[in-house]
Amino acid sequence: MKRPTREIKYFLFSEYLSDGLRITLGVLLPSLLAAQLGYFKTGLTLSLGALCVSIVDSPGPVQHKRNAMLICLGCIFLVALVSGLVQPYPFLLGAEILAFCFFFSMFAVYGARAAAIGTASLLIMVLMIDQVLLPAEVLGYCGFILAGGLWYLGLSLIFFRVRPYLPVQQALGECIHETANFLRLKAEFYKTSTNLENDYHQLIKQQILVSEKQDAVRELLFKSKFIMESSATTGRVFVLTFVDVLDLYERTTAIHYDYASLRDKFGATGILTDIAHAITIIADVLDNVGFSIQSNLHSKTKVNLPAQVENLRLKIEAVGKNQSENSNLALKKILINIRNLAQRTDNILTYFNQKYTGQEANTSQLEYSRFVSHQDLDPKKFRDNLSFASVTFKHALRVALVSLVGFILTKLLPYGAHSYWILLTIIVILKPGFSLTKQRNMQRIIGTLTGSTLGFLLLAFITDTRALFILLLLFMIGTYSFQRLSYVVSVIFMTPFVLILFKFLDVGGTGLVQERVLDTLIGSGLAFTASYLLFPSWEAEQLKDYLRDVLLANSKYLQKLTEGLAGKTVLVPDYRLVRKEVYVSAANLSAAFQRMISEPKSKQKNRKEIHKFIVLNHMLSAYIATIAAAMQSKDQVLPEVVSWRPLRRALVYLQDGIEKLDPTYTAPIPENLLNEVEISEKPEPDEDARLLQEQLSFIQKVSQDISRIVDSILSNSF
Repeated sequence: MKRPTREIKYFLFSEYLSDGLRITLGVLLPSLLAAQLGYFKTGLTLSLGALCVSIVDSPGPVQHKRNAMLICLGCIFLVALVSGLVQPYPFLLGAEILAFCFFFSMFAVYGARAAAIGTASLLIMVLMIDQVLLPAEVLGYCGFILAGGLWYLGLSLIFFRVRPYLPVQQALGECIHETANFLRLKAEFYKTSTNLENDYHQLIKQQILVSEKQDAVRELLFKSKFIMESSATTGRVFVLTFVDVLDLYERTTAIHYDYASLRDKFGATGILTDIAHAITIIADVLDNVGFSIQSNLHSKTKVNLPAQVENLRLKIEAVGKNQSENSNLALKKILINIRNLAQRTDNILTYFNQKYTGQEANTSQLEYSRFVSHQDLDPKKFRDNLSFASVTFKHALRVALVSLVGFILTKLLPYGAHSYWILLTIIVILKPGFSLTKQRNMQRIIGTLTGSTLGFLLLAFITDTRALFILLLLFMIGTYSFQRLSYVVSVIFMTPFVLILFKFLDVGGTGLVQERVLDTLIGSGLAFTASYLLFPSWEAEQLKDYLRDVLLANSKYLQKLTEGLAGKTVLVPDYRLVRKEVYVSAANLSAAFQRMISEPKSKQKNRKEIHKFIVLNHMLSAYIATIAAAMQSKDQVLPEVVSWRPLRRALVYLQDGIEKLDPTYTAPIPENLLNEVEISEKPEPDEDARLLQEQLSFIQKVSQDISRIVDSILSNSF
């Protein structure tokens, strides 16, 4: 359960607010300074350049941000130049809109940051439509846009030089915060009053958030040269902390058992409630650590985690004495995992102790470069996506055609002075998939209507210039702080900010509010209609690939577990890499499924089956993580008196599912690998062996169920 007070504190020290403050300063300051010197219009042009470049200034390694902003500067200068020259000629302007909307929308094939460059380029194009300039004035105007962009680039780099570790702290703090929330959701499984199906639903949604935060930290840590090549303690501590957070996340996944069976056996004893309470306490301490890292404050905790774990141990032993007919071995295994969670949380606390130097830690085996994705700006990738098989191509074509329709509409109908708002709405709302477009569409309409009402009331009742300027400043900060966090809130802040700004420019009045609302409704209507009718991209069409990727990742994960149980040496980086693939692929599938269920019901395929597939794969990776955690633990010895046939069969089921989803793929299981651990004469298995055998049987059963689900999905077709 998320706590509102903690969420507010996280926001106040988050990257979102710091980004909002930086962008507001970068965009507003040129206009203010120029106005003082009597060149307000020039200041607005400088601010326009700064605004466009700020779109690219999203979290990531500083060298990537710098390069992207430089490319963005070149693009917006050229686009502004072309737009300024063709502006007097409607037919040429229409051709430019068609060509540029397609070309810059295709930038998405190179990732989110490249897509942001495309958005910035389209923004400057749209804002130039109603900018009437003489041919001799165009180059100078574009020069001021370029200067404004350079100003913002310099400001962003200065912020980084002043606080180079701040982005890492903020991203790591957010990652720990979401991991703590994930841990709290795991605690819900041990509460007998909760619904297990709902618990799985909430857990899978949270898994998407955790995966996103982990990727953000990986990008910042492992692609930042100044961190990876530095011998400074700070960078090393952040790396060690992140590695421990990933391991802690796996341990959180590993505290997984047959919850229905646990509730039947131990529900009446009250011990499951105690387990949930202990997990929640660890989550709270972890959350405090995340906030301390993000806010750069000293972490203080009054909770003695070892004492909490010891108290839980005594209660579990008491259950074993009082419930002799029910073995409490499963509870002891859970206790071991909880103890490990507490230990790792204490380790993270130790890293931020002022006396800790990190010199004794060995990070040489981590091989960071293998854990981050690399995006090459290869022109071949652009060309390869120029077909209707590419979602990005269909999206780019859709944006181009709808924008052209919007432009023609503004020319045919009697319109206000800000007809470019329709094009802005189309460009911002249209997304590659229908579900994202639908979501953004609703957020834009709700935000515009709410913000317009708020702006109208403020302008009607507040006439003091200084008060309006303060409100303008606050709304700007809100707009840029929430643009990545909550789009609807960002639009709510943006609309009164724009209305107040036009008030200062002596433009419009109540008619401006009506125009803003009408333009938004027209642009939203065009975008939404096009996403449904014009080369639509439905999530069900992509799910087959996501299903295959999840099965492939879990197959590799199980293969590494098999190799370890067979006595082979499994290198830590290799294990962590397959573990990462499992979490990322599962998060991608869950996110795609969430998008699909927001689409029209006629376009949803195999909804129940895919949801069951997601839950089963989560259970499978959790069982694998449970055994893998025991295999790597120093205080646990895996019994050899078990049959390894379930693992062999589970691998066969998974490989069979992969080949059904992708007939071109074949990955044979190494022969006789599991036979290496077979024993000809086995003594009677003890409790540890029976529990392990039970877990292996669960892995086989879940894998078999997954294979059957794949058959069911394929029989219904996509």
